[in-house]
Amino acid sequence: MPDVAPPAPPAPPAPPTHRVAILALDGVTPLDLSIPAQIFNSRPETPYTTTVCGLGDTVATTGGFSLTTGGGLDQVPTADTVIVPGHEPGSRPQTELPDEVRDALRQAREQGSRMVSICTGAFVLAAAGLLDGLRATTHWLHIDELERSYPSLTIERDVLYVDEGDVLTSAGVCCGIDLCLHLVRRDLGAATANRIARGLVAAPHRDGGQAQYIPAPVTEAGPTSLSGTRDWALHHLDEPITLRMLARHAGVSPRTFMRRFSAETGTTPLQWLLNARLSKARELLETTDDSMEQVARACGIGTAANLRLHFRRSLNTTPTAYRRMFTH
Repeated sequence: MPDVAPPAPPAPPAPPTHRVAILALDGVTPLDLSIPAQIFNSRPETPYTTTVCGLGDTVATTGGFSLTTGGGLDQVPTADTVIVPGHEPGSRPQTELPDEVRDALRQAREQGSRMVSICTGAFVLAAAGLLDGLRATTHWLHIDELERSYPSLTIERDVLYVDEGDVLTSAGVCCGIDLCLHLVRRDLGAATANRIARGLVAAPHRDGGQAQYIPAPVTEAGPTSLSGTRDWALHHLDEPITLRMLARHAGVSPRTFMRRFSAETGTTPLQWLLNARLSKARELLETTDDSMEQVARACGIGTAANLRLHFRRSLNTTPTAYRRMFTH
């Protein structure tokens, strides 16, 4: 009797569709809108479907052109995630937020939608009453205005974004990339977020805050970037790396390295290294069957005990629970 091949194992179920509504109002900043449209674009490995919604069929941008929307306000309350891009000063609709926009946003929140703003989109969420009593941020140029206009908010000035669970706000413009990748990381894990970041030629995770972009007096001739040293460190995370080694690679003294590193990244070299090692650990937990000891050694954290300690401190979970959550 001929051998019969065993039946193929069933394919894993596809993740449920995650509907993203980008609310584009007149005066929208094109870059703020295009960031979530690109990151949450439909891909085989992601469950996102994205619709640009507006009050009408077209919306005027600050770039001198108009764009066609894909849906109306009725799609906002049914979305899993609602994203409000920023607007330029003088064209922001939050000064007189249309009642139908306010109602759509509030209904979405009441039905459990995740509410997100990019840059000055925070003013729209605030005008709808969705940031009351929460921490929030916006572009550094307009953060004083946000604080004056909405005193019930706790303003975070030196961050790239603020995550309050189901309500998130980002700082200026390109910080929207950081926030959107953070959402993908939350939804689908570090490996998927890193793949999308590589496609965008963007950093999967940036440390520091927007204070590093606020104009400040120039105290010395512009130094060369330390990006080469950071790239070197990322390729040697499994090895012991000290401040002196980093400074030697950059060709400067440790004190000069510390000052320049902080100015460029908004954080310290050791904190940056720890975050980079945790990011690598997260990807290894998602994509390999390596033991906790192997993961800890490969990312330079040393031991499984240290890995558990840093996961608990930084992510409020354990490596085992993280692997279980993001292994598909």
